[in-house]
Amino acid sequence: MIAVIDYGAGNLRSVYNALSHLGADVRVIADPKDLASAEKIVLPGVGAFGAGMKALQDTGFIDPIYRAVEAGKPLIGICLGMQYLFERSEEMGEHAGLGLLAGKVIKFPENEVRIPHIGWNQLHIQREHSMFRGIADGSYAYFVHSYYVEPTEPNVVLACTDYGIHYASVVGKDNIVGIQCHPEKSQSVGLQFLKNFVEWKT
Repeated sequence: MIAVIDYGAGNLRSVYNALSHLGADVRVIADPKDLASAEKIVLPGVGAFGAGMKALQDTGFIDPIYRAVEAGKPLIGICLGMQYLFERSEEMGEHAGLGLLAGKVIKFPENEVRIPHIGWNQLHIQREHSMFRGIADGSYAYFVHSYYVEPTEPNVVLACTDYGIHYASVVGKDNIVGIQCHPEKSQSVGLQFLKNFVEWKT
C-alpha cells in the first residue's frame, strides 16, 4: 500500500489520481498511525515551507515519517514535499525542515529569472537511478516554484534543471527520493517517474 500523506497542505487529489491510474494500491492517510501499515509513502506539498512544516507537526506526522524512513520504507517528496526533506529553508524567514537530507532551500536569484519558475523545463540526469527507468536525459517536466534546494552532499543530486542557475531538481539517498517538478502534471514523463516509484525496490 502506498500512503499519500494528508496534512492539510498538499496537492493530494492529482497525485492520488495519477497513482490510481497506474494501478497502485494507494490511500490518502490523514491519521499518522496509519503510516505503520504503508509500504511506501508520498509526501506532497504546495504553498509555503514554514506553514507546511507546521501543518506536518500539528497533525503528528513528523515522528511517524522518521520511523518509516528508519524502517527502510521508500519515501518520495514532491515539489514542496521534496524541500521538506532538507534541513532548513529561507522562505519567509528561517524554518527547520525534516533534515533527512543535508542542505537548505533558497530563493532563485532576484532580477535574473522570472519568479516563480512556472512551466516546462528539462531534467538533466546526473547519475543512474531506477527512478529514471524509461526516462530519457533531457526530458521535459512541469515546474511551479520560487525556491530550490541546495544539497550539501553532491552525490544526492540525481538530476538538475537550468533556470538562471543549474539547480538540483531530483534528489535521492538510500530509500528517500525527491522531485521538484509535479510528476502528476508532467504527462508521460511524470507518469513514468511515478510508475518507477511504485515499482522501486530499495
